[in-house]
Amino acid sequence: MSIRTLDDLLAEGVSGRRVLVRADLNVPLDKQSGAITDDGRIRAVLPTLGALVEAGAKVVVCSHLGRPKGAPDPQFSLSPVADRLGELLGAPVRFATDTVGESARSTVADLADGQVALLENLRFNAGETSKDEAERGAFADQLAAFGDAYVDDAFGAVHRKHASVYDVPARLPHVAGRLVLREVEVLSKLTSEPERPYVVVLGGSKVSDKLAVIEALLPTVDRLLIGGGMCFTFLKAQGLEVGTSLLEKDMVETCRNLLERADGKILLPVDVVVADAFAPDAAHDTVRVDGIPSHRLGLDIGPETVAGFAAALSQAKTIFWNGPMGVFEMAAFAAGTRGIAEAITKADAFSVVGGGDSAAAVRALGLDESSFGHISTGGGASLEYLEGKTLPGIAALEN
Repeated sequence: MSIRTLDDLLAEGVSGRRVLVRADLNVPLDKQSGAITDDGRIRAVLPTLGALVEAGAKVVVCSHLGRPKGAPDPQFSLSPVADRLGELLGAPVRFATDTVGESARSTVADLADGQVALLENLRFNAGETSKDEAERGAFADQLAAFGDAYVDDAFGAVHRKHASVYDVPARLPHVAGRLVLREVEVLSKLTSEPERPYVVVLGGSKVSDKLAVIEALLPTVDRLLIGGGMCFTFLKAQGLEVGTSLLEKDMVETCRNLLERADGKILLPVDVVVADAFAPDAAHDTVRVDGIPSHRLGLDIGPETVAGFAAALSQAKTIFWNGPMGVFEMAAFAAGTRGIAEAITKADAFSVVGGGDSAAAVRALGLDESSFGHISTGGGASLEYLEGKTLPGIAALEN
């Protein structure tokens, strides 16, 4: 890649200069209290922000949170993120109560060298996600006015053609932050010459969400292990009864074709945990995949499957994991995800956790993050990178 980096910008000197940083602070919030339940994405941007603060920059951070509809919505405010970011940086973070309005302008204008400000949620402005080039460009003009240079450290958003990701870099000197650079370096290892055996674990709910990456990976991987809700469409393609489990009927034939073309590379569950209902206290037990009752639904892979998947992982030299093996948020259906995560940590392999729910599961289950080679902050972005797609945010940095 021909991308300038944060170190290039620091070498030029940023003391007294305003640096606009696009971060990915899209953290989960508790619906009742509004408290942050996982601050992993905030921590991930600290190396970039810390370096800019130490160098005396006036740092203006912008991010989205959730999916507001182009207008202010209190439940998606970044205010609690500003508080947490200040705690982690060890200094207060000034918070603008709008994105490009009066509060944002005065907050940025009042910044001293080495201080940090956070703008309110970018998606409170319809221009951020607009498909209309002019509307998006107008918003990008307003954002770019807050910086003398731009740093993209929001890997979780680089697959979006949004104003703050795609259009602002065209208006300012631009570089990749530490996180984005690390993400691209790691994922490029998986797409160039991964050390073999190369084993990929895919979970999550829908085959349709992962079809493109399965198509891209099949020719390059040695084994593809499939769990989570998506496995039931594959099991149906084998002619098995899946009860009331999650099923994409329109994808059954596609899965059948994938299995035929996979030449034995795809490994599916041999047992699953079935329950009477989708509930944490539902009656449940483990059955073979050829014995799923018609009135029950599968919510996790079973222990025999965990053992089989773990055996395949123990042989790997490179591992990529995206998607939980079951409904890990419920204790009764978390054993499969935990078992696979622990097997990955025990393997003598370079392991990458592909963001999203997989990264959340690592933290929710209390696993040691340092025992994985890399935990991505971008689930969708990491999948699209592996698919070989052009990511708008990366393309903008290369220009």
